[in-house]
Amino acid sequence: MGNVSIGIDLSLNNVWQSWFKFHQGKRKIKELENFQYFLEDNLWWLYLELNEGRYIHGPYQHFTVQDSKRRDIEVATVRDRVVHRLVYEYLVQIYDRTFIYDAWSCRKNKGLDGAINRTEKFFKKYPKSFVWRADITKFFNNIKQDVLFSVLSRRVKDKKAIWLIKKIIYSYKINRQYERERERGTNFKGIPIGNLTSQIFGNIYLNELDRHIKNILKPQFYLRYGDDFIIIAPNRIVLENMRAQTIIFLKNVLGLEINHKHNIILPVRKGIHFLGVEIYPTGRRLKAKNWHRVQSNLNRQNVASYYGLIKQHQKKKIKYFDWLITKIYDQTP
Repeated sequence: MGNVSIGIDLSLNNVWQSWFKFHQGKRKIKELENFQYFLEDNLWWLYLELNEGRYIHGPYQHFTVQDSKRRDIEVATVRDRVVHRLVYEYLVQIYDRTFIYDAWSCRKNKGLDGAINRTEKFFKKYPKSFVWRADITKFFNNIKQDVLFSVLSRRVKDKKAIWLIKKIIYSYKINRQYERERERGTNFKGIPIGNLTSQIFGNIYLNELDRHIKNILKPQFYLRYGDDFIIIAPNRIVLENMRAQTIIFLKNVLGLEINHKHNIILPVRKGIHFLGVEIYPTGRRLKAKNWHRVQSNLNRQNVASYYGLIKQHQKKKIKYFDWLITKIYDQTP
């Protein structure tokens, strides 16, 4: 990958634009209201700190959510999240065109439903082949910060951008030994799930894997959504060899490991559970437990994603799902 000379825009206008993009659709919380009450002053001082090299990333608020699995979420301050939006937009314009077509998470005009549609298409194309379905153990917690920064430094050459990216990557402390570890040069791990920048950082990090598989291993089909991925190959022996090489690459280059629970090779004709859906060469099916989860978790923010999932996989449930949507939007905000 060649160098890119795009400079980061730290103008006052772009700080304002980042605020508007961040603020859009956010629910009102006390911290957000306080920031907005002194909005002009807050954005002015943020602009000065960014341009004078005085910006320091603040602390994170920690909380846990439980869906299909426990997730530890770290949320930055409103002020830092405006900066995250600014850096995110900057990195997207550099990196999105470098990603493979079949990286489907956290990208414009992509998404979960598109990933499932694409997977079903290739199951139909290769019904006599074999598929490996895998994901990565605690992906965000195990990203090596120094490796991530090294990967970013190959394309990002703007000094201000490099300085700001460093601030965000190394702002995350998951134990009290952080400063001591950094002084010893330890390759510290982890980026927070709650950061918008973590979405693009994750895709940039796994772009190394994507290109290794596509250009070196060359399977019949490869698709990744987040840290979940599948590889299709003509027979089990070829696919097991690809699996072995992928596991070595993940460990030696990116410091990551496959989740053994989901490390599965099956004939395509038998179908496989992937991205919450049972996918077969002849069609797909949404598991009952996932349908119940939809009913429990549906809200204004995720309704579009869930609707796309349901309408494709459980047409008999669409009428009931429409009533769920009506109920949500009929409630007082």
